[in-house]
Amino acid sequence: MSSPHASRRPGVSVRRRLPPGLLFALPFLVLFAVFMLWPLSQGLWMSLTDRALSAHTPSFVGLGNFTEAIQDAEMWRALGHTAWFTLISTVPLVVVALGMALLVHTGLPGQWVWRLAFFAPYLLPVGVVGLLWLWLYQPDLGLYNHLLDALGLGQLAWLSAESVAMWAIALTTLWWTVGFNFLLYLAALQSIPDHLYEAAAIDGAGAWRRLRSITLPQLSRITMVITVLQILASLKVFDQVYLLTKGGPNNSTRPVVEYVYDVGFTGYRLGYASAISYIFFALVLLASAAQFLALRRREK
Repeated sequence: MSSPHASRRPGVSVRRRLPPGLLFALPFLVLFAVFMLWPLSQGLWMSLTDRALSAHTPSFVGLGNFTEAIQDAEMWRALGHTAWFTLISTVPLVVVALGMALLVHTGLPGQWVWRLAFFAPYLLPVGVVGLLWLWLYQPDLGLYNHLLDALGLGQLAWLSAESVAMWAIALTTLWWTVGFNFLLYLAALQSIPDHLYEAAAIDGAGAWRRLRSITLPQLSRITMVITVLQILASLKVFDQVYLLTKGGPNNSTRPVVEYVYDVGFTGYRLGYASAISYIFFALVLLASAAQFLALRRREK
């Protein structure tokens, strides 16, 4: 007669020792380690060397790349452009999205048409968006300069004037991505209990009073979430800038991500580009931590 221990499979005891949650999370952890932790560690090591696209063997330089980056005026200029773009794009992307959601939520006729029109640009690939807005910004044949001429105003060098180019990129970004924030606001508006508005109407509150006292306070959390997400997205801007201006004119619109690209793949200095990337990564982490701390304080 065989012993009960002899028929026990070895895999069963292993599965019993492992927490069930870990077994479910194991595929994700493996992919996270392969596609996130490993590249991060390799990039950090690369930032400590003079790795280049040439065939020479890289040598260890320690913190030399980071010291050079901190003293690099062009890197700080690119960071300034990134911060400026984040400021001028985040505010309208939050305010305009809120206004669009309020318009649709109030019961405009043909709501599905408005929802489609507001969200459809977000589905377009960046290459299509860049080509479309290049045509719109054309100095002589573009729609915007044609409208300015019709209004008796002077034409603008949308993408070739340093004082206008970043605003033009922000306008393109607003048209392209505001639909995502619009959907988040619309979902939040639909989740506000109707009895709050009914009670306010009984008390004689008008539309503006209901907006100030009920709608906006109820949307405070989603507004903070949208603001945090939008700031993080704007800090990583690259595609539309590269397609519209390639960082010009005179590098006046070049964000830090494009500067990393130029240093690494045009200047062939992969180690130095990695160091700039990690400095930018640390700054983004600090900004994210500050935003989440502010969000937690508001919740308390």
